[in-house]
Amino acid sequence: MKLELYKPLTVALGTIEHVETLLVQIETDEGLIGIGEGAPFEYVTGETLTTSLSVAEIFKKVLIGENPLNIEKIHTMMDKTIVGNTATKAAFDIALYDIMGKQLNAPLYQLLGGSGHSFLTDVTIGIDAPEKMAKEAKERVDSGFSILKIKAGLNPNEDIEAIRLIRDAVGNDIRIRVDANQGWTVPEAIRVMKAIEDYRVEAVEQPLPNWDIEGHAYIRNKVNISVMADESVHSPQDAFKVLKQGAADVINIKLMKSAGLYHAIQINHMAEAAGIACMVGCMLESKIGITAGASLVAAKKNILEADMDSFLYVKDTGIKGGVSIENGMITLPEKPGLGIELTL
Repeated sequence: MKLELYKPLTVALGTIEHVETLLVQIETDEGLIGIGEGAPFEYVTGETLTTSLSVAEIFKKVLIGENPLNIEKIHTMMDKTIVGNTATKAAFDIALYDIMGKQLNAPLYQLLGGSGHSFLTDVTIGIDAPEKMAKEAKERVDSGFSILKIKAGLNPNEDIEAIRLIRDAVGNDIRIRVDANQGWTVPEAIRVMKAIEDYRVEAVEQPLPNWDIEGHAYIRNKVNISVMADESVHSPQDAFKVLKQGAADVINIKLMKSAGLYHAIQINHMAEAAGIACMVGCMLESKIGITAGASLVAAKKNILEADMDSFLYVKDTGIKGGVSIENGMITLPEKPGLGIELTL
């Protein structure tokens, strides 16, 4: 399905004007229907909607007749069928968990652990002229948000200026984190992060290219701001490498990178065992993907932060139910599974 944005969003990886996501529905022989969404993003997962549709057709042939509750087996089958394609796999994974919740008559957040049913999310400010970013940040704060995620990574000097102006605009009580989306070099990352320490920035997400685990470990020892790994961690194996090398203070889990909830839970458990907290983030997704990710946030006590705002940027897509938001507070539905109905 095509999701139109209210306005383009610019990040270090490019400018996004609209989003095409994969919608999957799985029906059991007992008449239960699970809904899932995959948000392919070629810069991160290497997928487009065209490739996702092709892979989904392959999975359809492979998975028909399987027990939908055998999620580990189904992930094994998908992985043996094709490498990667994590957003496509996430769509099937989310639909399976939706079925499980409906069969057990339990909301997904309870099924996953039930630590809580609401939490604060940040709101994202895309890259623009620093003055415009500060104006948008103030507007978001005035609308009720208390945590800002500032996109950066195109111009280090403008990144510093944007953070300065945003802090001046919103005051000292608003929490700020920065996402460079792999946009800096090691020297640039150290320079920018030292410069913005005075503006009470809590964390910088993915300052370096995804492959540079050693670089992240290096800058982590040179700055006082927390380093968050995002694009460097797709799988539990990636998380192991980052944790082993001490390359992050926080891991940002995204269902579209981890092939859904099944591996996302594994990543969180690994981080928790290592004493590292997690955040759950998102691509540009509808309420389907967001509700799945938000359910994981609410369910797990080691997931302390959330970036679950992308459904606010897309126009109505005929999706009823799912998460609700007020003053930056996400609340999960109490209906079984995702608690979502399609009116497409």
